[in-house]
Amino acid sequence: MNNTKLLLIAGCVVLLQIAVLGGFGGGHDEAASGHGEAAVTEKAPVKADKGAGHAPEAKVDEKADHAPAKETAKAEEVEHEAEETHATEDAGHAKSGFDLKPSPDEVIAMLKAGNERFVQGKSTHPHLDSARLIQAGKENQGNHAYATVITCSDSRVPVEAIFDAGIMDVFVIRVAGNVCDVDETGSIEYGLAHVNTPVLVVLGHTQCGAVTAVTHAVQGRGHALERNIPPLVDNIVPAVNRAMESHSDLEGDLVIPFAIEENVWQGMEDLFLASPATRNLVTEGKAKVVGAIYDVGTGKIKWLPEEKTLAVMKKIESNPARAIEPMAN
Repeated sequence: MNNTKLLLIAGCVVLLQIAVLGGFGGGHDEAASGHGEAAVTEKAPVKADKGAGHAPEAKVDEKADHAPAKETAKAEEVEHEAEETHATEDAGHAKSGFDLKPSPDEVIAMLKAGNERFVQGKSTHPHLDSARLIQAGKENQGNHAYATVITCSDSRVPVEAIFDAGIMDVFVIRVAGNVCDVDETGSIEYGLAHVNTPVLVVLGHTQCGAVTAVTHAVQGRGHALERNIPPLVDNIVPAVNRAMESHSDLEGDLVIPFAIEENVWQGMEDLFLASPATRNLVTEGKAKVVGAIYDVGTGKIKWLPEEKTLAVMKKIESNPARAIEPMAN
């Protein structure tokens, strides 16, 4: 009896141990299973983030950022090249000289306006300050001067002042009687072809001593002159003769004002005859030659008709004695 009880108790203990061991084993597996799922769950998002989110987004962002940058850089490069091209074109354009200046008609209007200011006492006295002097010391006059003027040496004809002009505005040639002989013609050619002035003004003036002296000599009432003066003013003789022929009713000094105007046309005729370069510039429309008379008593300039300038040039073009080759050998 006791043995039987002992065997039953031992059997229960064994069954209990099996049950306990089985329970722990199952729990461990579940825990292990749950831990594995948790591990997968934790790793999966990380893997998904790297594969689906981070890497593709990084690539898209790089393209999005670099493409506009490259386009901007390329646009800037094209713009820079265009600026360099324009700069080169402008530099080449600047070498043409006349293209940088006002047109001949615009320059004539400027000269007329300047004289009007002078006459009215409203001169602006441009380009006479220290800044212009500094500029003149550094720059080429060909970039600034807009007119060439040949006029008399008479002190009553202050050229820049009567046009209300300043430094580097006017290329001036002065000689007694505003004659156009070799030296004067060469100087005019320089003013037109090298300083690139669009206008030449042949400027006579009232009470011209040179024209007066020649008129008196032609009329037979001249006086003794120093040896170099007659060859200086002999260009004026044809002008005086024409004035006397055209106004035969006038005697003595009454013909002098007409001789002064004729002398302007004579100067143009002598210039055109000796200077093919000047004729070419006029024909090409790059320059105009105009005549004018300055009144020393009023300051006012009388502008002579441009049509007559063209008539004088046409006359020279049919003259077989005219110079043909514009350049020196």
